[in-house]
Amino acid sequence: MIVENENVTDQEVLSRLRWAARRGMLELDLILSPYIEFAYLAAPQAEKEAFHALLKCEDQDLFNWFIKSKPADDAHQMMVDKILLVKKQIAQQQANNTSLPSQELTMILDRNNKFDQSVLMQEISKHWLCDEQMIVEKLAKQAALTDKERLSVQDIASGLVANVRETRLSKSGLDAFMTKYDLSSDEGIVLMCLAEALLRIPDKHTADKLIKDKLTSANWHEHVGDSEYLFVNAATWCLMLTGKILKPGQYQNKFKGVLKGFLDKRSRPVVRRAVMHAMKVLGQQYVMGETIDKALKRAQEKEAMGFTYSYDMLGEAATTKADAEYYYNEYRQAIDAIGFAATKNSVRTNPGISVKLSALHPRYEVAQADRVHTEMYPKLLKLVELAQRYNIGLNIDAEETERLELSLELVSRLAHETSLQGFEGIGIVVQAYQKRASFVLDYLIDLAERTGHRFMIRLVKGAYWDSEIKHAQVEGLEGYPVFTQKCYTDVSYQACIKKLFANGKHIYPQFATHNAYTTALVMQLAGDYRDYEFQCLHGMGDALYDHVVGKDNFNIPCRIYAPVGTYKHLLPYLVRRLLENGANSSFVHRIVDEQTPIESLVEDPVEKAKRLGFKAHPQIALPVNMFGEERMNSKSYNLNDTRTLEKLALQMSQFDRDDYVAKPLIKGVDTSKLTAENIFNPANNQVFGKVYHADKAMAEKAMEVAHNAFDAWSLVEAEKRADALDKCADLLEENMPKFMAIAVREAGKTLANAVNEIREAVDFCRYYAAQARAEFAAPKTLPGPTGELNQISLHGRGAIVCISPWNFPLAIFLGEVTAALAAGNTVVAKPAEQTPIIAYEAIKLLHQAGIPEDVLQFVPGTGEEVGSTLTQDPRVAGVIFTGSTEVAKIIQQTLSAKKGAIVPFVAETGGQNVMVVDSSSLPEQVVRDVISSAFDSAGQRCSALRVLYLQEDIADNVITMLKGAMDELKVHDPAFIETDVGPVIDQEAQANLKAHINNMRQSAKLVHEMSEDKALEKGNYIYPVVFEIDSIHALKREVFGPVLHIVRFKATELDKVAKDINSTGYGLTFGVHSRIQETVNFFKKHIRVGNIYVNRNIVGAVVGVQPFGGQGLSGTGPKAGGPFYLHRLAVERTISIDTTASGGNASLMSLEQ
Repeated sequence: MIVENENVTDQEVLSRLRWAARRGMLELDLILSPYIEFAYLAAPQAEKEAFHALLKCEDQDLFNWFIKSKPADDAHQMMVDKILLVKKQIAQQQANNTSLPSQELTMILDRNNKFDQSVLMQEISKHWLCDEQMIVEKLAKQAALTDKERLSVQDIASGLVANVRETRLSKSGLDAFMTKYDLSSDEGIVLMCLAEALLRIPDKHTADKLIKDKLTSANWHEHVGDSEYLFVNAATWCLMLTGKILKPGQYQNKFKGVLKGFLDKRSRPVVRRAVMHAMKVLGQQYVMGETIDKALKRAQEKEAMGFTYSYDMLGEAATTKADAEYYYNEYRQAIDAIGFAATKNSVRTNPGISVKLSALHPRYEVAQADRVHTEMYPKLLKLVELAQRYNIGLNIDAEETERLELSLELVSRLAHETSLQGFEGIGIVVQAYQKRASFVLDYLIDLAERTGHRFMIRLVKGAYWDSEIKHAQVEGLEGYPVFTQKCYTDVSYQACIKKLFANGKHIYPQFATHNAYTTALVMQLAGDYRDYEFQCLHGMGDALYDHVVGKDNFNIPCRIYAPVGTYKHLLPYLVRRLLENGANSSFVHRIVDEQTPIESLVEDPVEKAKRLGFKAHPQIALPVNMFGEERMNSKSYNLNDTRTLEKLALQMSQFDRDDYVAKPLIKGVDTSKLTAENIFNPANNQVFGKVYHADKAMAEKAMEVAHNAFDAWSLVEAEKRADALDKCADLLEENMPKFMAIAVREAGKTLANAVNEIREAVDFCRYYAAQARAEFAAPKTLPGPTGELNQISLHGRGAIVCISPWNFPLAIFLGEVTAALAAGNTVVAKPAEQTPIIAYEAIKLLHQAGIPEDVLQFVPGTGEEVGSTLTQDPRVAGVIFTGSTEVAKIIQQTLSAKKGAIVPFVAETGGQNVMVVDSSSLPEQVVRDVISSAFDSAGQRCSALRVLYLQEDIADNVITMLKGAMDELKVHDPAFIETDVGPVIDQEAQANLKAHINNMRQSAKLVHEMSEDKALEKGNYIYPVVFEIDSIHALKREVFGPVLHIVRFKATELDKVAKDINSTGYGLTFGVHSRIQETVNFFKKHIRVGNIYVNRNIVGAVVGVQPFGGQGLSGTGPKAGGPFYLHRLAVERTISIDTTASGGNASLMSLEQ
C-alpha cells in the first residue's frame, strides 16, 4: 500500500494503519491501538512521517519491518522505540492482571518468530495451486530414468508382481476380498455403509434398520461360492447373516431363508449379532489391536521376520478440548508402552508412533494459528521429548493441504528447540500428490541442515485426493493443490525419491507404497545404499513386502503403519482405507487381479505422462471452469494462505474509511438537499458512513423513469443485457477487496463470509446472464401440423420493484436486480435500511457495466415511506422481496388492492429450519454441521438452523460434544481472521434476541451458552446459546440469530417428527443426518420444504447448484438461482404463422418418396 500524498490527513493515516498493522493475521492492532489512538495525533511531524513510511511497506516486509528491521533514520528509530515502550507498558498491565490477556499478548509479540518468511517457504506457497502442466513437465525432467534404469526397474517389479500373485492364496485374504467387493459394485457400497456406521449405533431399532437397509439392497448371493479364498466366503456368509460357511448346495436356499427370517422380528437379535461380528472380522484386518499393548503383542510375529512398526492411535480429529486432551493422553500412554518395548539402539530400528495434529487441538487451522502455537505446540513438544527419551521416532502425519504450512511452522519450532538437538526421531509425512511436494522437501532439507537434524521423511502418495478436488471447486480456488492425473502423482513421487537419496546426510527416507513398480524403483535408485526403509499399511498388500524384507529377499527393512484403537474409533479410518484400496484403480486391487496385465503395472509414469502431454485430466476442469461453457465460476481468495491474507489486508486497508455515502440514483432528480443519516458498524456502533434517504416524491419519480424507460429497454437484445451482467461480475471480482471491506464494517460479515457474499453476487450475475441467453435470445419452435410455424418467446414485464434484506446486502440485492434486468425489465431497487452503502456501490458498478441509468433506479429509504410508495404504484409490473413473512403479507395485500394489472409477487421469507439426526449418524460430523448451520453469520441466514431434533439414544453424547465445540468458537470483531461469530446487525435485533433468550430461560432448559466478552460491549453481539424444548410448537416465530433449540425424539417417532415440522407452516430448509437410506427417503417424501440437505450442513446454497427458496410461510417461489426464476419475471408470447399462405407447402412437397 502506498501513500501517494504526503499531505495525507491524520484520519487517513489512522484508518489505513489499523488495517496495515494487522498484516494479514489481523492481530497487531491490539498492540498498536493504544499508541495510534492516543499518541499519534499529538506526535511531532517527524514521527508522523515515520508512520507514513510504514504505510509504504508491502506484503510480508511490513511485519518484519515493524518489529525487527534496523531503523533507517532517527524518525524511524523514534517510532520503533515508541512501539516497544507500548509493548512494555501492556506487558506490565498484564502482569497486574489488567487489560490484554497474556496469551493474546504473547502470541502477538511472538508471531514473527513462528511465521517463516524464507524464500523456500515462499516457493511452497507459490506452488500451492500452480499450473499443472508446468509443474509436471518440471518434475518429469527431475524424475527421468535412463533406458537401462527403466528396464531394470520393470524387471524387478514384474518379478514382484508375479511372486505376489503366486502366493496371494495364503498371504492376501483381504486383497482377494477387495477384489471381489470393489467399490464399483453395490456390495462394495454396502460394505462402506455398514463398516462406517453399524458399530457406533447404541439402539437395536436403528441398528436393525441399517442392516436391513443395506443388506437387502445388495446382491450377495451372486458372490457365494465363486471364490477359492476362505476369507472371502467366510466374510460373505457373515455379511449374509449366517455366521458360518455352508456347502454349495445350501447357498441359494439358505440366502433366501436368511432374508425372509430378517423380516421376522424374532430373528433380528441373531441377525444383528452375526453382522456385528462380521464388521469386527473386517476391522481386524485393518486394525492392529484395540489397545497398544495388544498391538505390540500382535506385532511380534512380523518383527521376527524383520519388520518394524509405526503405531497410530486411531480417531477422528478433535472436536472439543476434551477430545484433544483424550487423544494427547492416548499418545502419551502409547509412547510409554512403545518405549518400554523398544530394545534397539536406533530410532530407525525401534518401533515408532505417528501423531495426527488435528487430534491434539480442535482448531488446528490457519485462522487459529496463534491458538495452535500457544495451546497445541507445548503438547506436541512434550510428546516429541518423550519419544526422544525412549529413542523412538515420532512422525507427524500429513493432513489436508490447507494445514501444510502451519504444520511446517510447528516442525520448524521443534527443529530449533535446544532440548531436541541431536534427536534423529523427528518425522514428517510428505504427500507426493501435492504439487508442492518437491518444494516441501527442499524446505525440510534446508531446515535439517541449518539446525543439525536428520529428519525422518515418510513419502506417501496421499489419502485425501477426492476431498481436495471438491474443496478447491467449492471454494473457487484458482487451481488444484493436487494433481488431477494419478500418474502425475507417481511422477512426483519418483522425483522426490531422487531428491531424498541425494540428501541422505540430513534425511532418513521412508517410502510408503504398495506399488511394486515404486518399490523396485526405490531399490534401483538406492543401489548399494541401505540407510532407508519401506512402509506399508497393516492389512494391505502384505504379500508384496514378504518378498522384499529378510535376508532371503532384498533385505530392505519395512515399517508397518499399524492403526490402534477401538472399533468405534477406527470406523472413519477404516472407510478411508476401503475407499482408497477398494477402488478398481488401486494398485492393491490390481496386483492380485490376474485380468490386469503385468506390463500395465510396471510402466514408467514419466513415459505415461509424456503420452498425456503433461496436461490436466480432461474431465476435471479448473474450478473457474467448473460450470463448463455456460458460465465461469466465481473467483475467491485462499484464506488459508497467510501471504494471500497479507495482500488482501493491505488491499482492504485502502477502503477502511468512515466517510462512505449512499444516496438515491434517480435520473433527473437532485439529491443535494436531502438530510443524511448515519450508518453504524455493528461491531462497535461507530459511524461507518451516511445515507440520504429518498422520500415519497422521489420514489414516485423513480417509478416514472423506470416505466418510461421500459419500451426502449425491452427492445435491447438478450445477448446485450447478458453482456452487461457478465461485465458487472468481472467488475465485482476486480473490486473484491473494496466490497469485502464494506461488507465487514457495514453488515458485520466475517472475512470468510465477506468473500462468499461477493462470490454469490458474481454467480448471480453470470447465472442470470446465461439464463437470459438460453431463454430470451430466440423464440422456441413448438411442434404442430405441417405448413405452420408455431413459436413461443419470453419478454420483460415492465418496471420491477426489488426490495432486499440486510443479511445478504450484496448477494441477494444483486440477485434480485440482475434477474429482473436479465428478463428484460427495468428496475427500481430499494436496499435494506441498515446496509445501503454496499448496495449503492453495486448499482454504480451495474451502470459502469452498461446498464442505462434510466433502466436501473436506486431508492434507499424506509419501508414505511419508500417501500409502500413503490408497491402501491399502479405502474409496478412486479415485486421481488426478501425479508420477513409479516412484511411479505403486507406487500401481498398492497398489490392485490392497487389499481392496474395483476402482477407477480416473488417472496423469499423466513423459516423454522430443522435438522433431524438419528443414531446412525457420525456425531463429529453432526456437531460440525450444526455449528456452521446454527451459528455461522451469527445465525442471520434465512437458511440457518433453528431446531435440532436428536434421537434420544445419542442426544446426551451429541449435546456434550456440541457444548465443547461451542466453547471453541471465537466471538469477536469480524475484521479479525480468527473470528467465527460476529455481531448481529443492529441494536434492535440484539434487543429482540435478548428478549427471546430471557423468555427461554424461564420456559425451556438452558443447555449451554458462551461466556460474554466485556471488551465487546460496544458492539451488537449475541453469544451462541442452546436451549432444549419439548416441542417445536414452543417457538411461535423465527428467531433470527445464534440461538439453537433442541428437541429429543424416539427412534420410532419419525412420523410424528415429520408432522410436527410440517405443522409450523414454514418450509425453507431441512436437513437429515442418517446412514439409513430408508430414513432419508422417508423425509424426502414427507417433509414439505424448498431445500433438503442430507449428511451435511443446511446453509450456503450455491447459485445454479442448489437453487434456493421455500414454500408455505417461507415464500412463493420460484427459487433464486434456479432455472425457473426468470420465467416469473417475464410474459410469454406465442406466434403462429401459416407458411403456405403465399403458396403451396414447399417443405412437404419436397420430401423424397
